Amino acid sequence: MKAVIVCASVSHGNTRRVADSMAQVLGAKVVSPEQADLAELAGADLVGFGSGVFYQRLHPRLTDFVKALPTGRGRAFVFATSGLPELPLVPFTRSLIQLLEDKGFEVDGNFSCRALDTMMPFKLIGGFQKHRPNDGDLAAARAFATRLLDGREPVS
Repeated sequence: MKAVIVCASVSHGNTRRVADSMAQVLGAKVVSPEQADLAELAGADLVGFGSGVFYQRLHPRLTDFVKALPTGRGRAFVFATSGLPELPLVPFTRSLIQLLEDKGFEVDGNFSCRALDTMMPFKLIGGFQKHRPNDGDLAAARAFATRLLDGREPVS
């Protein structure tokens, strides 16, 4: 299986660490939205899209990239890192999942974990969730990727 992960990791490298953990399992290449090759994405069996969360939204570099993708088809997954938990009624991955589905992707699942957050007001105290993602989070990311390989990851 050929897999590619498109990752916008801009603050502390946390989202990239999660992407790299998934990539180990999937044998995937990890690229930024700016590095992504459309022909490579079209030829992939599975494409992951992830970023950190900023004010309950995924990074605009990632969402703008997905908006600009041509309509096609294929399997995809979404992942995110965030200092604060998702709001149950408005999960931060929902809008990207909808964008991908509108582009013709079959979204096989989504994953999120906590990560260092230094946005205001947390910046004043040196950040929140300082030791995340931790080994347990990265193990959970690898387990998620394993379920994607097995085709058993439900979209939540």
